[in-house]
Amino acid sequence: MPELLIPAGSLDVVKTAVRYGADAVYVGGEAFGLRAKAKNLSCTELRDAVVFCHAHGRKIYVATNVIAHEGSMEAFREYLSKIGEIKPDAVIVADPGAFSVAKETLPKEVAIHISTQANNVNAETFKFWYSQGAERVVCGRELSLNEIGAIRRKIPGNAEIEAFIHGAMCISYSGRCLLSAFLTGREANLGACTHPCRWKYAVVEESRPGQYMPVEEDDEGTYIFNSRDLCMIEHIPELLASGIDSFKVEGRMKTALYVAIVTRAYRMAIDDFMKDPELYKANLPKYLAEIRRSANREYTTGFFFGRPGPEAQSYDTTMGDRESVYLGTVANVENDGTVVFMQKNKFYVGDTILLMKPNGRNVETKVLSMTDAEGEPMMSCPHPSSIVRMKTSELAEAGDVMRVDIN
Repeated sequence: MPELLIPAGSLDVVKTAVRYGADAVYVGGEAFGLRAKAKNLSCTELRDAVVFCHAHGRKIYVATNVIAHEGSMEAFREYLSKIGEIKPDAVIVADPGAFSVAKETLPKEVAIHISTQANNVNAETFKFWYSQGAERVVCGRELSLNEIGAIRRKIPGNAEIEAFIHGAMCISYSGRCLLSAFLTGREANLGACTHPCRWKYAVVEESRPGQYMPVEEDDEGTYIFNSRDLCMIEHIPELLASGIDSFKVEGRMKTALYVAIVTRAYRMAIDDFMKDPELYKANLPKYLAEIRRSANREYTTGFFFGRPGPEAQSYDTTMGDRESVYLGTVANVENDGTVVFMQKNKFYVGDTILLMKPNGRNVETKVLSMTDAEGEPMMSCPHPSSIVRMKTSELAEAGDVMRVDIN
């Protein structure tokens, strides 16, 4: 059975990932991860996340995969010492220097995984990292399933292969890009990418067609290199046949709704296929319909079936389709059935919303009443991040992700 590896940008989303079927979760800490704009976890939160995952029989990995410059290496060593004390199941690093520091600093029970940023695209590279003591290597995004299968046959049987199977794709070779640093001074390889490849550009002057500038969403312009999102839920049999050990989902900056939808859909797809391939085929329309409710651009299979052509780019919009709106996650249900949650988007008394269940059910419930944290009645919850108390027609459970479907 392959591992289903899910991203989380906060402790609450770690819990959501586990509740909806993740075998393992990967997170960023306070420093040295490639999603500096994500909320990420403090060392205290990371310790709590490790305890939570281990209590539920799940694993947790910490991304420390920046390409660190010389001036950062001592701080990197100190940070890894803190991570080692917390004892996640693994850390993820991206270059030989970081690997050497991790090997010297971390306790033996903390494994080292090699990031996709290390450009791992041939069997000799995989074998090199395993010979140095790495437990797992993450495939470069540019590998096809045939290439991964060939690598699998040439490496030791206990050497683990991880591959991204869902989420946003970077236009650069294994994510190494200077475009953000050049245009904004924020370097992608240090975790600060501004994703300028998805900006909308317009020509500054007709006489200087090579000069571009960002423009507003509704202004004239064109998108450049706006990759579609990867989605392999229709290809679980091919993924399994390739010998991949860990199916990795992208999205440490995504919401709990995204994590709940994508985790649950892949969990059901993998489990159904392992029970009976015919069951998987029969349920495929259900997985697809559900997964399209997460915010996404148009889907592609990336490089898995060969090098993609121009059709893998989308020039219409940088915005993804969104068929469901995230309302919040149930924090607690009191003895009288009152639902307590932190509101994410506005809705009203009288609305019908959905409670997502880990087993695949979406339970419709009517909002009967709402009050603020002080008990004052409200007809709607207009302020994001406010604590709301709500009565519903159907019983909710702590951890339920709440949404409303908009089409």
